[in-house]
Amino acid sequence: MSEQRPTGWPGDPVEPPSIEAIRLAADHLEDTIIRTPLLPLVGVGEDSGIYLKPETLQPIGSFKVRGVGNWALSLSANQAARGLSTTSAGNTALAVGYMARQLGVPSRSLVPETLHDGKRRAIEAYGTELVDVSMTDLMIYMFDERWRQEPYCYLNPWGEPLMISGHGTIGLEIHEDLPSIDSVFVPVGGGALIAGVASALKALKPSVRTYAVQAEVNSALAAAFEADGPVWIDWQNTVVEGASTPVITHNMYPMLRELIDDLVLVSEGEVKRAMRRLALSDKLVAEGAGAASLAAALKVPISKRGISVCVVSGGSVDPALLGEVVACE
Repeated sequence: MSEQRPTGWPGDPVEPPSIEAIRLAADHLEDTIIRTPLLPLVGVGEDSGIYLKPETLQPIGSFKVRGVGNWALSLSANQAARGLSTTSAGNTALAVGYMARQLGVPSRSLVPETLHDGKRRAIEAYGTELVDVSMTDLMIYMFDERWRQEPYCYLNPWGEPLMISGHGTIGLEIHEDLPSIDSVFVPVGGGALIAGVASALKALKPSVRTYAVQAEVNSALAAAFEADGPVWIDWQNTVVEGASTPVITHNMYPMLRELIDDLVLVSEGEVKRAMRRLALSDKLVAEGAGAASLAAALKVPISKRGISVCVVSGGSVDPALLGEVVACE
């Protein structure tokens, strides 16, 4: 563990979104997002029971457009005119930039100084101003609410209820396309994605088992479950950088503890092999966080997980890393 740091988060604990709020988000997003298909995993036999939900097919190549879109479209004209701002490992900033362009307003995001060039160029293509900071400084900016000192309309990337409801539309679509689903595998960073997906699926089919997925080298969720509350970890660089944070916040932890049935940790090698498999067999380019869900599902016997859906959350991968992964045997 790292030195002691504050583990709270301004505001009250976040409640799981209702199925009504998620359905309202689906209506709200009808002209903004793509309804992504469910694709059977290629190459492991018909009895694998694994389906892919390729959010890589969204306009920005990431699920984030669902949550950010629902939030941004709910702003008043005066709020939006201030510009949109967030803190992000990459994909939330990408979605904020995309929505800001749709609304014709400026955008800005704090990002980790380790952000790879591929994501950086994609975000800046929307005219988003990027501010590089250390992961620790990024967290302090959020915890100390330093965004209140700026003119932008700020999106809390973890606890914003409208964002979580938007992500819940993934769960709606999964249930509509595969009502026989037994389990879902979802990468976890701050927790907004799994909170939305699990809330929708458990409302529609309570027996669905929710598997959270994180990297072995960087699991703030495992540390929180062990301590039964948020703790800081020593954050490490990982191929699963899009779903990797040094802490699960107090406002998110109770909801995640309620919604998550199991946690699967994946190694760097397992994630790279899943990325390669998706690229070569399923013709899907996925970043580490996007491939982590498949890496996890392949570790759990079908006798335990049943018919499973892996949320392939994003495809903003560093081209150099993708080339390295695909070339490996």
